[in-house]
Amino acid sequence: MRDIQKVLAALTSPVRREILGLIWDRELSAGEIAAAFPVTKPTISQHLAVLREAGLAESTAVGTSRRYRARRDALRGLRAALGSAGRWTNADHDPASPEVTSAGVRTAPVVLASTDVDTSQEATFAAFTDPAIYSRWLGVPVTLQDGRFACTMEWGTSVRGRYELVCPPELIVMRWDFEDDNVPVPGGEMTGYLRIQPRGSGSRVEVHQLVDTPAQATFMEGAWAMVLGRLTAGVARASNPAEPMPSRPARPKLLPPTTAPLPPSPGSIFMIAGSFGHIAAISARDHETRQRQAGRIREKAVA
Repeated sequence: MRDIQKVLAALTSPVRREILGLIWDRELSAGEIAAAFPVTKPTISQHLAVLREAGLAESTAVGTSRRYRARRDALRGLRAALGSAGRWTNADHDPASPEVTSAGVRTAPVVLASTDVDTSQEATFAAFTDPAIYSRWLGVPVTLQDGRFACTMEWGTSVRGRYELVCPPELIVMRWDFEDDNVPVPGGEMTGYLRIQPRGSGSRVEVHQLVDTPAQATFMEGAWAMVLGRLTAGVARASNPAEPMPSRPARPKLLPPTTAPLPPSPGSIFMIAGSFGHIAAISARDHETRQRQAGRIREKAVA
């Protein structure tokens, strides 16, 4: 971070803070930014110059104009340092209030996955919404109709789901499930949020996958690493219909190696043999006792 005094001075202006909010996750020209404020374009240009000097914003030349974006990494940690002590204190402290008890609230773990690709935000968004492009970079046939998507991975796992919300070219909210060698049973879908943002000449893909258990989290880390890895490696070629991209050949599912049981040690063999010997001795004594009892019963019967 640059001079902290410059940063603090830049943030004292409500207008500059609003400008940062506008360009926090998108690039805008000075004219587009000025259109959101009741001030002149030269005034907005001065505010942008202050933000750039403080290292809070950066610009990219596009033709004869410049587009601006917030440098979010420059503010990392500053928010917590400047936040008021009571910011994270709820206004209603009564845990028994009707407003609190009438709602079900819980904290759920989230798996975060991200990657940077060389394609534009629009092209990357199409990679998840155009089944032809989707099939090319994933390497298996993908169907996408009326918001429902389906595919079968090359090792036999069937994936089914639906797009709950599609906001081009930035956000897709999906619910999905999977099953090995079978169609998943409805009702077990998990929710994921996929967001695509411009980043330089390409874009950044971020996934927030909700999970319920540590086992789900571990699986989802590997699953999204595989999916985003294939996206990174193939989305540029997949977006060009002239580029050949054959499907991946079928293969068996890779299972973790199993370890053979260790042979019993001599000590354990001795203990097992001793146990069986003890059982055999008890059984022999029981047999002798039953024989003597039977003999006495026969003697009484003869008498």
